[in-house]
Amino acid sequence: MARPLFDEETRQALLEVLNSGRLAQGLRVLEFEERFAEWAEVPFAIAVSNGTAALLLALMALEIGPEDEVITTPFTFAATANVILFLGARPVFADIQPSTLNLDPGEVERRITSRTRAIILVHLYGNPCEMEAFTELAERHGLALIEDAAHAPGALYRGQPVGSFGIGCFSFYATKNITTGEGGMITTQDPRLARRLRMLRDHGQSAKYVHEILGLNFRMTELQAALGIGQLQHIEAWNARRRAIAAFYTQHLRGVNPVETTPNSTSVYHLYTVRLAPGLRDAVRERLREVGVETGIHYPTPVYRQPLYQRLGYNESLPVAEAAAREVLSLPIHPALQDGEIRYVVEAMNAAIEDLGGK
Repeated sequence: MARPLFDEETRQALLEVLNSGRLAQGLRVLEFEERFAEWAEVPFAIAVSNGTAALLLALMALEIGPEDEVITTPFTFAATANVILFLGARPVFADIQPSTLNLDPGEVERRITSRTRAIILVHLYGNPCEMEAFTELAERHGLALIEDAAHAPGALYRGQPVGSFGIGCFSFYATKNITTGEGGMITTQDPRLARRLRMLRDHGQSAKYVHEILGLNFRMTELQAALGIGQLQHIEAWNARRRAIAAFYTQHLRGVNPVETTPNSTSVYHLYTVRLAPGLRDAVRERLREVGVETGIHYPTPVYRQPLYQRLGYNESLPVAEAAAREVLSLPIHPALQDGEIRYVVEAMNAAIEDLGGK
């Protein structure tokens, strides 16, 4: 499903960091932040230890806590909602669009109350949400807008990069379009918010041993930053390769329904996901496993159905999210895939659908 790529220049940069003896946050982290901000078309980028830390710090910077509600999607990795819970606030789940599987703006608006403080949307699979609708909705109700862009570095909505509409939260986990092993980035247009985020990630320090607010250690290392700088040089080419693979899949796969792309947007296809009838989905997945094609299910259980949330009393029934969880199947898509491997995936998938579809 993923195969990280590193060039020789990046390998040498890692050795230089090791030889320098400066491993904790330093000049390379600053350089990575500056380069990422320029690329993402935002004035401020704050590097952190991972994508979950990015989401948590965004909420902390907004001072969200007990008695507050944050509306988000149930069709995501649990971290998106867990950070809300961790601060004592309440995640409120809204259903998703049946076409893109992204958060539905209309469903979000129906769940806004006097306690709602923010919306966390997810650019699922690398496909942007309907940012025009969400931006208008947030402004009209006075809500903070947080973009979980873990899947979507480089994705565009009407030509504007994701992460530049609200507070952007990126992940650089090992399988992501840009990887630093672990790591994350927060983007913002607000200088005061940027200053607060920098303090929160470093024990609340405004200067060495000057602790203005309560913070913890969510810093990025110099080794992670060296990886990130190297990755950023290739991201546009890698994203273009992902789009080319997705186009090939869409053209040649038979008997499947690919998840749709948001109109007026450019996806970066962190995942290429199709929908199959539940029984057929699992049988096809097993057939592909037998012939050496790895697949994934993103995501098999809506967050509110997880044991933690069931113990907390969540009893929602969001039909679009639940149907998606039964039907989605993600195929290999990453820039290291060779043309022959891509054709092999298509041939194996088509053969499995043809053989099993009639059964």
